[in-house]
Amino acid sequence: MAYFTIKDEKSAQFEEKKSVFIGSVKRVSNEEGAKKFIYEIKSKNKEARHNVYAYIIGENLGIQRYSDDGEPQGTGGIPVLDVIKKNSITDTVIVVTRYFGGILLGKGGLVRAYSKAAAMAVKEGGIVEKVRGSVLNITINYDMIDKIKYLFEKKLWTIENMDYKDKVKATIYVETDNIDNVKNAVVETTNGKCDIEIQDEEYYFKMENRLFKTVNLY
Repeated sequence: MAYFTIKDEKSAQFEEKKSVFIGSVKRVSNEEGAKKFIYEIKSKNKEARHNVYAYIIGENLGIQRYSDDGEPQGTGGIPVLDVIKKNSITDTVIVVTRYFGGILLGKGGLVRAYSKAAAMAVKEGGIVEKVRGSVLNITINYDMIDKIKYLFEKKLWTIENMDYKDKVKATIYVETDNIDNVKNAVVETTNGKCDIEIQDEEYYFKMENRLFKTVNLY
């Protein structure tokens, strides 16, 4: 199963009728991480009137929490949560800090402002896909190196490491749905003169055609 999450920890801010709104976003793997981030933002902005937040955790969106933090009910936390939902992301926490400027915005104005700050933060952070995949270790004879390199360049598959010993071992990360295609292509290219080891399945970050084990993890 694949899903989308925030790529980088980022923030963005704007001013609305003398109130400053700062949206801060981070990728987290559990509720404890979300709570820690909320605490960090609140500690950094102790003089702020409000630190509204929302987060969604889990590939099945199983954990969803939000807080208006003193704003009128439904004007802060839910709009921020809706931004996460509309972007179809999870494992994401957003805190929107408000430094009150003395002018009331009204319920509609608050909803728009908190939504805007959250959306700006998500845009700054970017969105990345997480997919299931495995490490493939492909062992070949030295005379097959050029053929394998050509195959991978043609298919836009990235070799993460080449280990040169008695034989050559190429290590790649492959999306689960593509493992059979890679295996068949390697076997055909080497006329079966290869050994393919598939490690346990886990989650990877996918950017364009390449998988990564981490993307700016904090």
